[in-house]
Amino acid sequence: MSLSNRIPFHELLATPEPAFLGPEGRPGVIERKELLAKIDSTARAFSLAGPRTELVRALLLLWNDHLDASHEISQRIEDADGSFLHAIMHRREPDYSNSKYWWRRVGDHQAFDTISTRAGELLNQSDAGKLAEKLLPDGKWDAFAFVDACEQAELSGDEGRAKLLRELQKIEFEVLLELFVRH
Repeated sequence: MSLSNRIPFHELLATPEPAFLGPEGRPGVIERKELLAKIDSTARAFSLAGPRTELVRALLLLWNDHLDASHEISQRIEDADGSFLHAIMHRREPDYSNSKYWWRRVGDHQAFDTISTRAGELLNQSDAGKLAEKLLPDGKWDAFAFVDACEQAELSGDEGRAKLLRELQKIEFEVLLELFVRH
């Protein structure tokens, strides 16, 4: 599902390819200084302020491979949303056990229902039955299983699996962006 023209900031997720599961940078991302300027101008244009702007800033920095800058922000946000971003950052770092620590702090996040629906659609289209069973037990998104799947894909070098997981990771980012902008 594309965010195109649906919410502010959508163009800042429109990179030529999804973020890697790990920390590597990729071509086509926006440089940090330019990205921050675009976030600030868009936030002003849509009257987005305070903690929501910080969440959007951390999310878009993370998507555009600025892990350290994102981490600085997310570690200051002491709620489930900040923990969610913190968990993704550590998953990409990769520090899988630290990611799981932050997922425990997230708890049952309001984004999980939408992620479950969209991930289920993608996994059904991809004919990834066994992966779907792991990531969506009883139809609910399992962030811990996703951390495990990312780790296994990175260790095995399975590029096909990594590509699918990167698309699932993009769903996380899209859902969070929608949530942060609308609430």
